[in-house]
Amino acid sequence: MFTMYGIKNCDTIKKARRWLEENQVDYRFHDYRADGIDAQLLHTFIAELGWEALLNTRGTTWRKLDASLRDTITHADAAVALMVEMPAIIKRPLLCAPGKPMLLGFNESSYEKFINEV
Repeated sequence: MFTMYGIKNCDTIKKARRWLEENQVDYRFHDYRADGIDAQLLHTFIAELGWEALLNTRGTTWRKLDASLRDTITHADAAVALMVEMPAIIKRPLLCAPGKPMLLGFNESSYEKFINEV
């Protein structure tokens, strides 16, 4: 069973979910805002992907942060604290399946390859 992590009103999440549904892929959606996100789960993601990949520094949430706060995000623990407080700053979608490497971001060819390798 696949699990997609993200925020339901994100346009990229909507595209990824639509693709999964059109391709009849059974998955569970975990909304960071509705279902929550904690440091332990984030550390699991970071162990595989790295905190830099998981932190969306190109999005609006990051750009709106005070520069002095952005300057303090220099290691995993600081990034985790920020992501727990502001889940919209986590890059998305994140697609997971037991025994497979995590897939961060969305494009159709990557999803097709990821799904078919299970």
